[in-house]
Amino acid sequence: MNLTRKISKRNYYSLIWHAAFLALSRPFMDVDTVVPSMMVDAGGTAIQIGILTAIMMGGSSFTQIIFAPFISNFEYKKKFLLTGINARILALLGMALMLFYSDRLASSTVIWLIFVLITIFSLSGAFANISYTDIFGKSVLPEFRKPFFSLKQVINGTILLFAAFMAKKTITIAEYPYNYGYMFFIAFGALLFASFGFWNLKEVTPSKMRVTGLKHFLKLIKGELKTNPRLKYFLGFINTMGISLSILPFFILYGKEIYHTDSSDTGVFLLFKFIGIIATGFILFMIAGKYKYKYLLLISATIAILLPVLMLLPFDISSLISVFVFGGVVYSTYSISLSGVLLEISNTENRALYTGIAGAGNIIPAIFPLIGGWVIKSYGFTPFFFIYGVIILTGIFFILKLKCKN
Repeated sequence: MNLTRKISKRNYYSLIWHAAFLALSRPFMDVDTVVPSMMVDAGGTAIQIGILTAIMMGGSSFTQIIFAPFISNFEYKKKFLLTGINARILALLGMALMLFYSDRLASSTVIWLIFVLITIFSLSGAFANISYTDIFGKSVLPEFRKPFFSLKQVINGTILLFAAFMAKKTITIAEYPYNYGYMFFIAFGALLFASFGFWNLKEVTPSKMRVTGLKHFLKLIKGELKTNPRLKYFLGFINTMGISLSILPFFILYGKEIYHTDSSDTGVFLLFKFIGIIATGFILFMIAGKYKYKYLLLISATIAILLPVLMLLPFDISSLISVFVFGGVVYSTYSISLSGVLLEISNTENRALYTGIAGAGNIIPAIFPLIGGWVIKSYGFTPFFFIYGVIILTGIFFILKLKCKN
């Protein structure tokens, strides 16, 4: 069966449904503010926050090199998409229940359980993302893709603004750990409703690339790197600009150590981060079809470099707020561009493979939080911010070499 406009529209709205409820859940489980703040309140150190951030940001994506060879061998991938999102739903429920009963556990046990549940949540997301990218690429007609990304940002923005206000209130209605327990339980319910959109997807176009094992997969990667020069620059771009998504948790730590921020401040940072995301999504929706991914990436890189500069200026806590606003802008522009560029350089047959390659290419984003935690503990925040800025600056070279057409 071929992909028709009717089926494409059904999938389009199913994915919008998922995006809407995912947006509702995100502020309550935000990996840049809520999770690191919870870890600090639980007694976590800079190194532990670095490990947790590495798992959430780069480490989970890196495991796609294991998942992609397996998933690529199947023509239809909806069942893997559902497996991934259901595992994430159960992990959120487990986190909520653990927090509600954490007063019966030792603090070290709570920290270990946070690591285990966040790891399950992150790995299942990486597992589902391979199938999501493949299904989206072959189940939504090309002319609907860029409008989809922009419309998703606007819908996300509207819901995120409401959800961010809710999260800001929720995190202050009780003390640790119950406030975080409420946060994760709401996230569980929202993600459960989001999964209904995936159940409604109609996958009609088969895609299969025979991969016999990890050795064969690595051979395929080598072949693709030779035949598609843009792929190596794409991997360079991910490995440099990707660390921009792992910097905000360290700003949470910075705020708690320098300005002695608390849970109510975390709610404020969360709100302003999503204000940045919402404003960016609305602007991109208004100019949908007119912007090019190349310029979005350059804007994202420029702002990302300026983030630590704001922190090093002799400002008060308002500098932290501005960092989270601009952090939201970086997140939004990077996410839209990453998805668009990946679709541009791949095709129906190799899209799952390319998603796996992209995940395997997250080497620096995976280790950067680990190194960052050690650098902060040993030498302080200033050297850490300097290393971050140099890596982001290098990313501009790869962005220019990508030569994005769309």
